[in-house]
Amino acid sequence: MLALSNSCRYFLYRSPTDMRYGIYSLAGLVRNELGFDPSSGDVFVFLGKRLNQIRLLQWDRDGFAMYVKKLEQGTFEWPKSENIAITSQQLTLLLQGVMLDSVRLRKRYQHTKQDGKFVKKVP
Repeated sequence: MLALSNSCRYFLYRSPTDMRYGIYSLAGLVRNELGFDPSSGDVFVFLGKRLNQIRLLQWDRDGFAMYVKKLEQGTFEWPKSENIAITSQQLTLLLQGVMLDSVRLRKRYQHTKQDGKFVKKVP
């Protein structure tokens, strides 16, 4: 079962994807185009050419899981950022139809781990 959390990494495949692709074709895109191991446990997000369908691919301990959402009306927003890494918050907003450009987050403390040590992240 897919549960979006901060403990998982999410990567967006930046090119429109043929939604006829199955698990192994999407895993091939992850390996060959993105350069990631599709069995890493990370979630890989693919948007269809018409932007009305989204697929999420994840290795789930003993096999691949693919989650599909196809909209009856409307489209998903293509994130403007060129970065392929997205947060669980951004993915949740994307799935709910919220325009990511209009979202403003309030300032919060963050820290990152560098060389095995936690370092305060300066916004």
